[in-house]
Amino acid sequence: TFLTSIKPTDELYTTNIKILPRETTFQNYVTLFTSTDFLASMFHSIVIAVITSCISMLVSSMASYAFARYRFRGKNLALSGILLLYMFPSVLYLTPLFVVFNKLKLIGSPVALVVSYCTFTIPFSIWLLTSYMKSIPLELEEAGKIDGANVPQLLYYVVMPLLKPGLIATGTYVFINSWNEYFWPLLILADRDNYTLPLALQMFISAEGGSEWGIAMAVAMFTTLPPLILYLFT
Repeated sequence: TFLTSIKPTDELYTTNIKILPRETTFQNYVTLFTSTDFLASMFHSIVIAVITSCISMLVSSMASYAFARYRFRGKNLALSGILLLYMFPSVLYLTPLFVVFNKLKLIGSPVALVVSYCTFTIPFSIWLLTSYMKSIPLELEEAGKIDGANVPQLLYYVVMPLLKPGLIATGTYVFINSWNEYFWPLLILADRDNYTLPLALQMFISAEGGSEWGIAMAVAMFTTLPPLILYLFT
């Protein structure tokens, strides 16, 4: 992808294909930053992915604490129902969510995109964090209760520091899923000014043969970097 992004246009359309470019150029990157809405699309992707990750981690951490620590009627049924929601393909939610967003006048709004992402990421996040929460010794919380800590204090000072690796793993999963999503932005974001990176990448690929492959590969490089960095440092 990178080698294609630094090749001049005449090397992309030739029968004598070489893996390494005979001549390197960064004109595709210059064009990307100066003549396209790439930066706006990247900003939208980052904001939406970060907000979705924060909401999913907040909701799933509280739910997983309840499932792991409390006994209540229907707990196993609720956990099974949450897993069942995750097992359905997201396309099944297309019609009902679109109808709801349309009635709320959210079509074209990033808010609808965040809500739709949370619909798919929270169920799996709850299951992931519930398993991790059960591995935290209950004796630590009992010691905190003896010292006079209430439930919010136990969560903040005892549970959350120990849950940090699970939260990082969950946040990484949610961020990457939100970052790479193509179908829901295509459905919801009608305004090109609100496009995310996957939609921006698609704009440079034309079915009529007018594809700008050099610029498309430059966009693909920036689309690939954030998930790669997360995998390397988490």
